[in-house]
Amino acid sequence: MFGFEEDAEFVQDREDLIYVLRMRFGDLSPGIIESIYEMNDLDTLERLILVAANAPTLKVFLEELEEGTGTFRIHGERFNPIDSGAGGSE
Repeated sequence: MFGFEEDAEFVQDREDLIYVLRMRFGDLSPGIIESIYEMNDLDTLERLILVAANAPTLKVFLEELEEGTGTFRIHGERFNPIDSGAGGSE
């Protein structure tokens, strides 16, 4: 992949992640947005897009955001987007 294509993919994934978070949880603090823009791993960004779409609360998402890179496991009631009580409240 060419450098500019990878850069464009980073920008798009970051924007997608922020969009999903805003759509699900409303306004985001500048610190969250800054953390997202500091990420330089496409796999982590793509994992966090899935987490953002499935985490029942912003708190659950933030816990995953703090994990950084690592295993790709999103399962269980903790990631049930319908049950807002599954992962604790915000």
